[in-house]
Amino acid sequence: MAKTSDLDVAYVARLARLDLTNAETALFQRQLGDVLRYAEKLCEVDVSHVEAAAHAVPIFNVFREDEPRDWFTAKQALSNAPSQANGLFIVTKVVE
Repeated sequence: MAKTSDLDVAYVARLARLDLTNAETALFQRQLGDVLRYAEKLCEVDVSHVEAAAHAVPIFNVFREDEPRDWFTAKQALSNAPSQANGLFIVTKVVE
């Protein structure tokens, strides 16, 4: 884990083009140090008896099964289109 002194908040702020005051920089440096100390504390926890998992909670599929069924024909889908040509929707160009 990196030491707090190794992570320069002012440097990162310049890279991100953030204009931080000296007070904000000191505050964020202190907060970053607190986060890193907490992460160090988490490394001390014994997790050898915990089974590895990809998710913290069980994941299951909530979607229905795909079933073939009748749907609109191309003619029905285009029936309310304000503009159409050759069986396609005509839309306003939005990219130059």
